Amino acid sequence: DVERSRGLGDVYKRQVLCQSFAPQHVCVISPNRVSLCGALNWFDARAAANVDPKGPNFPIPKGKCLDPIKGEYEGVNEVVAKRSLGAVKRVYLYSMFEYPHTSCGCFECIAFYIPEVDGIGFVHRGFRGNAVNGLPFSTMAAQTGGGIQTEGFLGVGIEYFRSPKFFQADGGWMRVVWMPSELKERVKDAIPPELYDKIATEKEATNIEELKKFLIEKGHPLAAKIKEMEIAAAPPPEAKPLEAIPAAPEIEITGVPIGTASAAGGGIRIILRG
Repeated sequence: DVERSRGLGDVYKRQVLCQSFAPQHVCVISPNRVSLCGALNWFDARAAANVDPKGPNFPIPKGKCLDPIKGEYEGVNEVVAKRSLGAVKRVYLYSMFEYPHTSCGCFECIAFYIPEVDGIGFVHRGFRGNAVNGLPFSTMAAQTGGGIQTEGFLGVGIEYFRSPKFFQADGGWMRVVWMPSELKERVKDAIPPELYDKIATEKEATNIEELKKFLIEKGHPLAAKIKEMEIAAAPPPEAKPLEAIPAAPEIEITGVPIGTASAAGGGIRIILRG
């Protein structure tokens, strides 16, 4: 069903079941974007809406496409604004920047931006350690959930990794730099083969410096940019102090007559200094 749903796209589904604890959140379920919790795909949402038309799941027309890459639609924006009571007015379905989709709190994974490498990392709910940015899932969940739009943090369902529109506005898999080894193995079939060994896990990088080193050594698509960023961030070399210039020797000129004027000493004495 998930594979079949990716070819559909005339009508999007919405569910507002999570508004009991995230009042501003409206979950958009499209053929290429599963629910954040992973519990509902497009077919599930359609079936639920047909069974209970007045329930939390309902269809909406996409309306005019405002940006096909970021995934912004006029109809989607209108319904989100209405159902969030005006708190959220615009939503990008395929980007974690500017106007990211809101997150409730039951998402399977968190996507987080890593500015030091200009890449995207992921951490799933079952990972117990700290992510490469030094934060555990629980801390990032507080920044991500609650129905607020937090640029650079986004809750996603695991099936979204297999979407052909996976973060397409942000570079897709070319931008992914880190995820726990368990999650990496779980979505292995979705990762482009040429990038699989270039994405770090907690086994290769536990902090940003280790991540930079790994990405450069492996020739990740972001490696060249990371090098440029490091050069730009490096402090300028210290200027060498100027060497002292030795004073010029003193020159004396004596006995130079000046016209017919007379001088008591038989002449004048000129001393040039410096």
